[in-house]
Amino acid sequence: MEKKAKIIATLGPAIYSNTKLKQLVNLGVDAFRINFSHNIHGIQKIVSKIRKIESSANKKISLIADLQGVKLRIGKIKNENQKIKFNQKYIFDNKKMAGDNTRINFPYPKILRKLKKGNKILIDDGKYTFIVKNKKGLSVTTICKSQNCSIKSNKSVHIPNFDIAFNRLTLKDKKDIKIATKLGCNWIALSYLQNEKLVLEARKLIKKDMGIISKIENKHALKNITKIIKASDSVMIARGDLAIDIGHSEVPKVQLSLIKKCSQFSKSVIVATQMLESMIENNTATRAEINDIATAIFQGADTVMLSAEAAIGKFPTQAVATMTDTILSTEKYKREHIEDFKNSIISNKDPVKSILLSVKNIAYNPDVKAIIVFSNSGKSAKLVSAMRPAAKIVTISPNINVCRQVSLLWGVQSINSRDANGWKDMMSISGEIIKKLKFVKKNDFVVITAGLPFGKAGMTNMIRLYKVGS
Repeated sequence: MEKKAKIIATLGPAIYSNTKLKQLVNLGVDAFRINFSHNIHGIQKIVSKIRKIESSANKKISLIADLQGVKLRIGKIKNENQKIKFNQKYIFDNKKMAGDNTRINFPYPKILRKLKKGNKILIDDGKYTFIVKNKKGLSVTTICKSQNCSIKSNKSVHIPNFDIAFNRLTLKDKKDIKIATKLGCNWIALSYLQNEKLVLEARKLIKKDMGIISKIENKHALKNITKIIKASDSVMIARGDLAIDIGHSEVPKVQLSLIKKCSQFSKSVIVATQMLESMIENNTATRAEINDIATAIFQGADTVMLSAEAAIGKFPTQAVATMTDTILSTEKYKREHIEDFKNSIISNKDPVKSILLSVKNIAYNPDVKAIIVFSNSGKSAKLVSAMRPAAKIVTISPNINVCRQVSLLWGVQSINSRDANGWKDMMSISGEIIKKLKFVKKNDFVVITAGLPFGKAGMTNMIRLYKVGS
């Protein structure tokens, strides 16, 4: 059986070789993430490898450019791994010199001015806690409240319950969007957004055949979640930073709520962070990690993601194989109990969505083996995927980048083909593709959806039930 949920693997030195990349694609990776927070020197060569593998594997692969956003970071430090003792005084200041075991550069003067006694400063994804004791100008004295604290250069900073407005793309993000476009990335992931403003700004800078993923990482985004979902093409539940901001125990219910909300608005959703964290060092997963993946799939996630497990882990192929096996096992159960997992989608009087929703019940008929979706923009593919039909979804688009983009969506197999120039031509193209689909046999039914007139994006208005061989 082929899995319906998709897998993202983060690019890094552990998988840069042609052999490793090919193994990961064969094991079930559908998309690769480029983390623009790190050095991407030489990434063009890796992208070229991926595109060659895509061609030989006959499988469209998405590329995701994950922008750095406004993540706060400390400056450089002398002699990495500076040890800070429990209850020791430690200074955060605006001096540009490298830090040591007494002070560190914190290059955000506006924040230094706003910090008050009692504020917590969390370093390195929340590992280490410092509490503000007093301040003088742009020098803030804190007390270290963590055991075995070890500070490294450029580590992340988080300040709980501290309001900082970030509503514009950074200069780095704008430059990285241009780089991502040249690389042929199919998705842009926006980090640390607080509302829909970043999405709307980014939309003006990207090509029409690129999608936007909004990463939900803070309580501000949760307050504005409906507007963010509507403005985005996909949502990523970035559980690491989200946990630091809202508390670890709050994340599970937020994950379930976001997956349900994205489903209602027919938007895809990605669950990310520490899904197989132990496999960075070990060749087997914990039972809790397996359960975490399965829970995301049961809840309705389109996609699950590997970060350090793939990028720098010792066992990236085993991690992907584990993820694939877990998805397949979970999806088998869902198929056997299909009535418990049908999605409820809000049509909001959208005529195109209403037409495609009528496909849903047809597609649960066991004699219907596939839904063929002609889609210039990818919108129809996204809507059909959101319905979670039992039949397989085959998207046909003349735009190779749309094919790559929608290949990240649940259950979608994308095929790059010329656009139909009329009704008869559409049926001819469909017939050619049906012959190549091994899971479709004579007398099976196939649902075909398209928009008339052909070539106009977002105009799906036709559904045909086609009996193979008739």
